[in-house]
Amino acid sequence: MSNESYHIAIIGGGLAGLALSIQASKAGYKTVLFEKEQYPLHRVCGEYISLESWDFLERLGLPLSQMKLPIIKTLQVTAPNGKLFETKLPLGGFGISRYSLDHELAKLAKAAGVTVLENTKVNDVHYNDKDFTIQSAIENLSSEIVACSFGKRSNLDVKWNRNFVQQKPNKLNNYIGVKYHIKTQHPADVIALHNFEHGYCGISKIEDGKFCLCYLTTAENLKQHGNSIEQMEREVLFKNPHLKQLFTHADFLYEAPVTISQISFDKKSQVQNHVLMLGDAAGMITPLCGNGMSMALHGSKMAFEQIHAFLQNKISRAEMEQRYQKAWQKQFAHRLRTGRLIQGFFGKSWVTNLFVQSFQSFPFLAAPLIKQTHGKPF
Repeated sequence: MSNESYHIAIIGGGLAGLALSIQASKAGYKTVLFEKEQYPLHRVCGEYISLESWDFLERLGLPLSQMKLPIIKTLQVTAPNGKLFETKLPLGGFGISRYSLDHELAKLAKAAGVTVLENTKVNDVHYNDKDFTIQSAIENLSSEIVACSFGKRSNLDVKWNRNFVQQKPNKLNNYIGVKYHIKTQHPADVIALHNFEHGYCGISKIEDGKFCLCYLTTAENLKQHGNSIEQMEREVLFKNPHLKQLFTHADFLYEAPVTISQISFDKKSQVQNHVLMLGDAAGMITPLCGNGMSMALHGSKMAFEQIHAFLQNKISRAEMEQRYQKAWQKQFAHRLRTGRLIQGFFGKSWVTNLFVQSFQSFPFLAAPLIKQTHGKPF
C-alpha cells in the first residue's frame, strides 16, 4: 500500500483519459492514470473520428499527417430494404483503430511523465473535503483532482448509484455493441451505415488496409435469437442485402467479435461526488452520429482548462466543477439531444425505410442534420 500523492488522478485510459493525462503532465502536474486492461487492446468502437479532432491530436504529439490514414469524405446510409442514400460529409473524418490510437497515446503519456498503471482496477474513490483517496487492488493513492474516463458503464457507476444506472430498460438503454476487423472491397473514403431491424452497422476503413465493422442493437434482439450473435446476424442483419454481402464475402480477422453490453444513452452527470466525468462517462452520443471520439477528446481539453485554473488557485473547486459542467453542456448537450432524436428513426424497419427514402427525395436536408451532431475544429 502507498500514500503517494498526485495533482491529478485519472480513472480509465480511453481517449479522454489519455488526452487529459498528456495535457496535465506536459503542464507540469504529477499525474497518474489507471487502466484496468493492458495496452494495446481492442475496444468496441466505430473507429471513425471527425476531422474536428485532427489538430488537437497532433498538438498532443500524435503525428497523424505521417501515418497515412484514410480520409473519409462520404456517408452512405442504407435502409433494411436495401435502399441507399449517399451524401458528402460537411467536415469529414479519418479512420484509425482504437488498438493503435490508444496504444500511441499511452506511449505519449508515459513519455510525458504520466504514471500509467495498467491492469489496475479502481475499487472506490473517497473525497475528504480537500483531496481524494483512490483505492485499487494494488495500492491506495491520494490526489487533489480525480477525473473518470472509464467508458460506458463501470463498477464505480454502480457503486455510486449514478442516475442512469437506476433507469429501467427503455428505448435509450440496454444496447449491445459488436465489433470486427475485416478485409473487404469498400471505398476507402466512404463510411457506410447499414440499418437492420432494431439496429445499425457501420463500416469504414482504418489503417493497414483493414476495415472496422461495428454494429449496435438491443439486448432484446440478441435474446430473441438464443443469445447467439451468429444466429442474430444471419436472421436479422442479413435481411439488409448490403450487410449480407459484407458478412458473407469479407475476410474476418478476429476469431470472435469484441462485444460490450448495457450501453445507455440516458442523460448522465458531468460531476459526481466532486469527480469530473469525461468521455462516455459524462454522456454518450448515439454511434450513428460518428462523433463520440471527438467529443471525448474535446471534453478532455475543456476539463483540463478548468483543472489548470483550479490548481493555479485562480478558481475554487466549486467554480471548477460549475464551469466544466456549463462548458460541457454548452458544447455537447444539443448534439446529444439531436442524436437521441435521430436514434428514434432507426429501429422499426418501416420507419427506417421511410427515413432513408425521405433523404433520397430531399438530399439537401442531410448536411444541416449532420452539422447538428458535430462541432468545429478545436
